[in-house]
Amino acid sequence: MLKLAGHHVTALDLGASGIDPRRLDEITYISDYSQPLMEFMASLPQDTRIVLVGHSYAGLCISLAMENFPEKILVAVFVSAYMPSFSSPPGNLIQEYFKRTSAEPSMDCQFTFAKGIENPPTSAIFGPEYMKIKMYQYCKPEDLELAKMLIRPTGLFYEDFANNSMLTEVKFGSVCRAFIVCEEDEVMTEEFQQFMIKNSPPQEVKVIKEAGHMVMLSKPKELCLCMEEIADKYSK
Repeated sequence: MLKLAGHHVTALDLGASGIDPRRLDEITYISDYSQPLMEFMASLPQDTRIVLVGHSYAGLCISLAMENFPEKILVAVFVSAYMPSFSSPPGNLIQEYFKRTSAEPSMDCQFTFAKGIENPPTSAIFGPEYMKIKMYQYCKPEDLELAKMLIRPTGLFYEDFANNSMLTEVKFGSVCRAFIVCEEDEVMTEEFQQFMIKNSPPQEVKVIKEAGHMVMLSKPKELCLCMEEIADKYSK
């Protein structure tokens, strides 16, 4: 839809995700996971400025791109995504999320605790029932079936994100941010989304009603409209 509207769109698969050929055991650090994004950002001409979009856990990755390439980003858009602050380590946000969701059943999701059960999980993979009930409940059945075929485990990189100097006010803090709230998200609940907005207020907040976690599949027109409005505003 964005392409049909005349925008240039690049969708990236991060390390050991999507079609990236690496296995999770080859992704040791967050720098390995975010490498495709960082290489893409580095390849952009110096006078190019883009709208950078991150969904869910990828909000942490676009935050790293904001820190490393602030001059190349018009606005960073967090779509029901982790949105950290430069005033505390991103790992605090991960801790807060697990603290708020610890009482909820993880259903058939599988977590790996390579650093011990007393520490945050080191990797996770969503189970098919969790995907059906929590993630893809507003999507077409064929979207869910394809997602179940393509699902891969992902690292969480909590130790890397515990670095207090990972994000700075001078670089990360200089980039305009927009947050798109998905009201019916059962993975990144609206309550947690609002917590992040209050904790680190962005310049722009938009809300998509009746949108679940996979908003790009369940509400593509509404998401496209939000992103077009944001792009138009910050490109002037």
